[in-house]
Amino acid sequence: MGKLALGCVAILVVLAVIVGISFAGTYNRLVTLGQDVDRSWSEVENQYQRRADLVPNLVQTVQGAANFEKETLTAVTEARASVGRATVTPGKAPTDAESLARYQAAQDQLGSALQRLLVVSERYPELKANQNFRDLQAQLEGTENRITVARQRFNESAQSYNTVLKKFPTNLIAGFFSFKEKPYFKATTPGAEQAPKVQFNFGNTNPAPTAAPAK
Repeated sequence: MGKLALGCVAILVVLAVIVGISFAGTYNRLVTLGQDVDRSWSEVENQYQRRADLVPNLVQTVQGAANFEKETLTAVTEARASVGRATVTPGKAPTDAESLARYQAAQDQLGSALQRLLVVSERYPELKANQNFRDLQAQLEGTENRITVARQRFNESAQSYNTVLKKFPTNLIAGFFSFKEKPYFKATTPGAEQAPKVQFNFGNTNPAPTAAPAK
């Protein structure tokens, strides 16, 4: 084999190594970004589960109030049940926009039902004097804030992943290894997923209901 042929072989080997390193680096970056999305999704699930776990105690406490609206309690109970049915693969960020939409709709329904329950509770002086109810309301409000933060972080990590995924030549490697785009949480009606801050007025036994969205 002549020197020219050896030189060409050497060049081809060097190019193959460079391409291989670049290929591996791109693949590993997609894996890392995908894991970041999954971690963000796990936090979203944790916060939603935290909220669902508060519901039984909240409902039980509210049931102790005389003549409390059964329709409101039923709505909360049914919404919590629907959340249990709207499942995705635990710890794994969804790649199907429709699955995420169903999951989000069920969670937002529960958030709205809880918001209604807390607003209605303002009409019952015995609940406003119940320390357990006040503690649960504070925990729920804090959880709603954590849910909002977790969803924002998930959208940010999904956006970072999707941006890299769509770039050339990364998109070719992504397609070869079946990396899929991640869907986002969509904006909802302001206040629909947040527990209201119920303002208790102990100086008036029949106060008008007042509520403002949690910030």
